[in-house]
Amino acid sequence: MRFGEKRASVSAKREVHITNKLGLHARPAAEFVKRANSFRSEIWIVKDGKRYSATSLIDILRANLDCGAAGTLEAHGVDAEEALERLEKLLAEFHERDKA
Repeated sequence: MRFGEKRASVSAKREVHITNKLGLHARPAAEFVKRANSFRSEIWIVKDGKRYSATSLIDILRANLDCGAAGTLEAHGVDAEEALERLEKLLAEFHERDKA
């Protein structure tokens, strides 16, 4: 990409499963939100037909993302694919930390 060129906005979706023992309780939820806020794209989690902002701790906690929960990560913006890739990886890291 050259200086001054604009990147096109894209939309991306990924199915995710919460596999860490305690789900996205306060501490991992805060880390997830912090990571989501590091991207320029708008990011949501869709669960049971409801959409929750991935950049809002209150929304993430309201989503009740317990162990075994499934949802869809959605993003729209210039870094949507990268955002979902990194957030999906972070969810897997939470599970790995549980095992340690």
